[in-house]
Amino acid sequence: MSWRTPRSTLDRQRTPHGFPGFLKAASVCVLVAGLLSPLSPAVTASAATTAPDDHCGGQCSDILPPGENGNATLAQILLNQAFGTQPSHGEDQLGPYANLAAGYPSLTTDKINTFFQDASFGVPADQVASTLKPAGRTDVTIVRDKKTGVPHITGTTRYGTEFGAGYAAAQDRLWLMDVFRHVGRGQLTSFAGGAPANQGLEQQFWRNAPYTEADLQAQIDRAVATAGDRGRQALADVDAYLAGVNAYIDASDGGRYFPGEYVLTGHKDSLTNAGTIEHFKVTDLVALASVVGALFGSGGGGEVNNALSLLAAQQKYGVAEGTKVWESFRERNDPEAVLTLHDGQRFPYATRPDDPRGEALPDPGSVTEEPLVFDRTGSAATAAANTTSKTAASSALTSARRGMSNALVVSGAHTASGHPVAVFGPQTGYFAPQLLMLQEIQGPGLSARGASFAGLSMYVELGRGQDYAWSATTSGQDIIDTYAVELCQDDHHYLYRGTCTPMEQIERKNAWKPTVADGTAAGSYTMRVWRTAYGPVAYRATVGGKKVAYTTLRSSFLHEADSIIGFQMLNDPGYVKGPQDFQSAVQHINYTFNWFYADASHTAYYNSGDNPVRAGGVDAEFPVWAQPAYEWRGWDPAANTADYTPPSAHPNSVDQDYYISWNNKQAEEYAAAPWGEGSVHRGNLLEDRVRKLVAAGGVTRASLTRAMAEAGLTDLRAEDVVPDLLKVIGSAPVSDPAAAAAVEKLRNWLASGARRTETSAGSKTYADADAIRILDAWWPLLVEAEFEPGLGSDLYTAFTRNLPIDEAPSAGHGPTGAHAGSSFQYGWWSYVDKDIRAVLGEPVRGPLARTYCGGGSPGACRDLLLGTLKEAAAKTAAQVYPGDDQCPAGDQWCADSIVQRTLGGIKHGKIGWQNRPTYQQVVEFTSHR
Repeated sequence: MSWRTPRSTLDRQRTPHGFPGFLKAASVCVLVAGLLSPLSPAVTASAATTAPDDHCGGQCSDILPPGENGNATLAQILLNQAFGTQPSHGEDQLGPYANLAAGYPSLTTDKINTFFQDASFGVPADQVASTLKPAGRTDVTIVRDKKTGVPHITGTTRYGTEFGAGYAAAQDRLWLMDVFRHVGRGQLTSFAGGAPANQGLEQQFWRNAPYTEADLQAQIDRAVATAGDRGRQALADVDAYLAGVNAYIDASDGGRYFPGEYVLTGHKDSLTNAGTIEHFKVTDLVALASVVGALFGSGGGGEVNNALSLLAAQQKYGVAEGTKVWESFRERNDPEAVLTLHDGQRFPYATRPDDPRGEALPDPGSVTEEPLVFDRTGSAATAAANTTSKTAASSALTSARRGMSNALVVSGAHTASGHPVAVFGPQTGYFAPQLLMLQEIQGPGLSARGASFAGLSMYVELGRGQDYAWSATTSGQDIIDTYAVELCQDDHHYLYRGTCTPMEQIERKNAWKPTVADGTAAGSYTMRVWRTAYGPVAYRATVGGKKVAYTTLRSSFLHEADSIIGFQMLNDPGYVKGPQDFQSAVQHINYTFNWFYADASHTAYYNSGDNPVRAGGVDAEFPVWAQPAYEWRGWDPAANTADYTPPSAHPNSVDQDYYISWNNKQAEEYAAAPWGEGSVHRGNLLEDRVRKLVAAGGVTRASLTRAMAEAGLTDLRAEDVVPDLLKVIGSAPVSDPAAAAAVEKLRNWLASGARRTETSAGSKTYADADAIRILDAWWPLLVEAEFEPGLGSDLYTAFTRNLPIDEAPSAGHGPTGAHAGSSFQYGWWSYVDKDIRAVLGEPVRGPLARTYCGGGSPGACRDLLLGTLKEAAAKTAAQVYPGDDQCPAGDQWCADSIVQRTLGGIKHGKIGWQNRPTYQQVVEFTSHR
């Protein structure tokens, strides 16, 4: 689609330049006039909904930009493209969300709902905008409120309640749901067009979950069969939910108020209404779940890149010293890392074995990525399309997966009210429409309000119940291992437990042609994956001269549907009555998440995921041989099940004084797959602020929200690393005027808080613009100058593949791309911090194996820092911020800004940078059942 501009992964998509000229100006008016006649669904204003037990006492709030309404008719899309008008409730949560950046310093409890919305159960009578009994049913009612249009679904039967949830989901996200069921099947280009972004999206996700239709159905069958009564109830809920989705499809098709993207992509005719919107089926929901799991809940991978950097280190320093250097950069269990569980708890997992066994490190120069795309024709055969495929492969195979979201939870012992306070939510990126949607669902065995991924909203996935709230952050512990399968006979047979066995070939053939939405020229290709018992093939190499394929085995592979049971439990007020019940519920979720809980008296934490029990001596950091001695304990390859670490071995806690998480290390000795859990992590931005609040006591919803907001505007490098850099520079007078001026600007910025904030609300100019520009230019220069001479270019490059050097808000090269909000997760800040402190002679726990800045000489290090600082200060804004399809060169604020990446036909304006959850709750319960 033309509104997906040419970036190759989900997080790199852009907002449109516009539709083709014939859809603009006067022509739009003519088209719109003919499209305003379709019937809209009949709704009426009515009395208030009857709220069930609500123990929040008006102290629960939430926000989810840009708005609840993610569907738009063709007329609404054309008006938006031509004149910028928005459908009702299309972006009414975007402004309040954006305004917190300027409004947080004076935030008080009574002003919270200026920037959030009331998340109480029910809708007051004077706030009811519409009441609908979907498909004429008498057992469910959907009430929408005037302020935001959130659906409040109340059913008298379980079936009716879930039918209403499905109907409301389709009302708000039908097009997005359709997009992602095709993404999950690797069929997006055939459905929505061959734009490079669409090609990259389907390639990235299908590589990780190359399922057949039988695989998808088997997941449902297995989940139901192994979960007893709850499994059978889940299937009944899904069936009712799908009936509601399909009822809306039929109603909107007949009434001609379906999403306009179906016309623009050629699936429906705007004049005759010819064409079909396919009904949803149960396997579609599994395809959707596979996308969500790959995006946010599957930690691990990267073992081949780890092996390559280890070999580079050993090549430079020798095996013993090279291994020592590699381990110091890996920071598996860094003693200076910020922890979520900070009371000394230890949860050993994926630790380094004393005597590693079964390692299958590649021969130097032998590794090649397994190709995914074959038989390219037309526009799929261009150089741009090939580049798209390479980027998608890199995103799919790295261990630096999207680890986003944050949480701040304080126990009642340290709050003003004596009740716990929580500010938490998932950082899922910014899209139009949003991947998540809000709802309240009330029915037999169901009572919750919050956010769910579109198309999976039979239950609230993150939100609140009657007297408790919960949320999650991505945890990233390693549930993906790489196996070296020895080839036999040819490149598509391998030794499986002594027998030469054929690999299974899975293919997707996609073809597209130009549409109004996407003018990409006609093209086609075939995606081909070779699957083994040990997972899909990711790389080819030789090990000791033997030809091997490296495969990736994920514990949640073929099991994305299993987590439905845990979410069902979280929505059940009869199940969750306290922190232990909450922990029991999330133990049924196999996504790798950190889960947080708060009620009126207690807080709790649990780390979920199916953590496989590895064979003794296996190092999870590197590929191992595909042999029984090195397989997961109890592994059944047919069902991909294994022995998993027990719940008690997962990081967990009840009533710690406070919890923070920003995808940092969970607990001592609990290793995560991504690199970068060292002395400086963005989690420190939360830890430092919350620790001070707790020490002072009297924490409130407002003070905890202020802490979150301030952390979300602070430059991590400036707050936690630059002071030591300036200490080295300041060890002698700075005689160069340009360097001295740069130092002064940086010092002034640090003194004012090291935040990237506007001079005044809406100015679109940073208060410390020069200092910010200098640091953005300086960081990559100083990192390279500090480390490359000592490491050598080969090892330095290998380490940058393990961990990017920077993820500033304007950086388009990090894992999250540009204009994505999320920043400062992946970078070399810990390395710089430890190295500079070593140069200064300060104590460093868990130091790097060597000192790099200036070869360890304080004087040489100072010269290096001054030289790169002067070079950075001389760079113009246009050089530092070169511009892109969103921003002109030199526009610093715009370079940082957040863009709601379009997944449909509606565009939204940019908002200023904030590093915070997309969906966010601010909660404090005043009583308990």
